[in-house]
Amino acid sequence: MDTLRVISIDDTLMNLILIEEIAREIGIEVVSFENPLESLQYLKNNRVDLMLVDYMMPQMNGVELIREALRVQEELIPVMVSAVDDDYSLRLEALRAGAADFLTKPVDIAQFEAKIKNFRKIIEMKLQLQDFNAKLQLEVQKATANLVAREHEALEVISRLAEYRDPETGSHIARVAHYSKMLASAYGLSEREQDILFYASPLHDIGKVGISDAILLKPAKFSDAEYETMKTHSQLGYELLKESKNPYLQAGAIIAKYHHEKFDGSGYYHGYSGEDIHIYGRITAIADVFDALTSQRPYKKPWSFEEAIAFLAQESGKHFDPRLVSLFRENIEKVREIYMQFEEEQ
Repeated sequence: MDTLRVISIDDTLMNLILIEEIAREIGIEVVSFENPLESLQYLKNNRVDLMLVDYMMPQMNGVELIREALRVQEELIPVMVSAVDDDYSLRLEALRAGAADFLTKPVDIAQFEAKIKNFRKIIEMKLQLQDFNAKLQLEVQKATANLVAREHEALEVISRLAEYRDPETGSHIARVAHYSKMLASAYGLSEREQDILFYASPLHDIGKVGISDAILLKPAKFSDAEYETMKTHSQLGYELLKESKNPYLQAGAIIAKYHHEKFDGSGYYHGYSGEDIHIYGRITAIADVFDALTSQRPYKKPWSFEEAIAFLAQESGKHFDPRLVSLFRENIEKVREIYMQFEEEQ
């Protein structure tokens, strides 16, 4: 994209000037507003990619502004700027209103630059997906076989984006796709849904494009704050894909949202439980965890199949859907075949 369109809203002039200066240093132009109502009027007449919002403002607080702004421009990415770094209730309220991330005052230049870099990637992806969907509409009149082939190719390219950010995964996305399709078949989903799950399950971690390298590639254990940031990748992935009319990308949004939920309700991002967790999410959760356990990583050796299966059994009814765990265990030879097929690509 040629220019990242950013606006900043804060009732304190010095804060606006600081943001403008930091942005200018990294080559970004920012349009500033002291009055949130004026920023809403600007949004009605101008496309904006990213909005930096102060929380404490007299006319309208930051959460209220985010809600109103997203009614004007659904594709807008709001970032809350607050001096309160550990206010969990504020962060939760902002996330529910639609905030995609947070900046803590005083704004750190390195952190600001990293977030801008990541959000630029997300915005570029959104624009590419919009263009992708528009092209699909034109392709409907062409040969169905060619249309589906191109669709799958595009999905594979998009799926590699998260793998590119997290290169240690190797052929992880390929195995997750095959495990998911196998489990969907055993569960009794239609061939159409099996196909959708096969191509959509690799999108489960697409939200990692919104996580900074400093956290995503950290070799040590996450701090509590870093872990909370990492958890947002499921919601970011959902936000990235949810508006698509493409059935594969719609499924990808669902999977991104639900694949870290747990059957007993102790997962994230929303704490869903049981069958309130979409079947696509329940299936992908097993495929994802099993492959992570049995794969080589710089920080761990691969578990044996027996150890990984024992873990699934241990977590049956807690982390995982008991029926799906049983089906996975019953089809362990098919799982082994998939593992062996892609073993050399680790």
